[in-house]
Amino acid sequence: MTHSESMRKKKTSGAEALLLERYAPVADGIVALFSGYVEAIIHDYASQKVVYIANNLSKRSLGDDSSLDDIAPEEPETVIGPYEKIGWDGGRQRSISIVLRDDAGSTIGLLCINMKLDVFEQAKQAFDILLSHPQLVPQPDKLFQDDWQERINTFIHHWLMQQGLTMARLSHPQKRALVTELYNNGAFKGKSSQNYVANVLNMGRATVFKYLRELKDAENV
Repeated sequence: MTHSESMRKKKTSGAEALLLERYAPVADGIVALFSGYVEAIIHDYASQKVVYIANNLSKRSLGDDSSLDDIAPEEPETVIGPYEKIGWDGGRQRSISIVLRDDAGSTIGLLCINMKLDVFEQAKQAFDILLSHPQLVPQPDKLFQDDWQERINTFIHHWLMQQGLTMARLSHPQKRALVTELYNNGAFKGKSSQNYVANVLNMGRATVFKYLRELKDAENV
């Protein structure tokens, strides 16, 4: 039996039972999506106690005091936050609280979602170091003077920006239009350039060769 299942089996009554039946699956779903980094805690307004914990990161226990005195019974605000706080281990957390109500609209509890930020901060620091390398020098012109792959990359991304498009969302007609523009600008003079463009645009090689053959035939008409 999981920790969450054992909490569901404890005896409840009234608003607390409604909280668990209606909102415990929501808490479970949230932590499943953000596995390992998020916990969700349900507080009962009437008893001012913690009644459900999914993915316990804060080391709290069922029945702990909730301290919801500042939440009015008819709290007009539904979403409180996001705000930051410090966890038991000194790590920063970003949190958001959602006021839970019964069918009559009365406040019966609070769903608090806490996300650990330490792993994201460490990743940001690593990226900052990699992206601000102090030893980088300008690309040597002599070494890359015939780098047709880079010229194709530059052309493609300038074309995408001008058209307001992204590579991932290009339709087949848009890919064909891009191949035509590449052809008109001499992009297919490099060795294996047809294969390279096919790979970059996620197209079949035969399709690219077909488009190029049609373009060449049109020129010879």
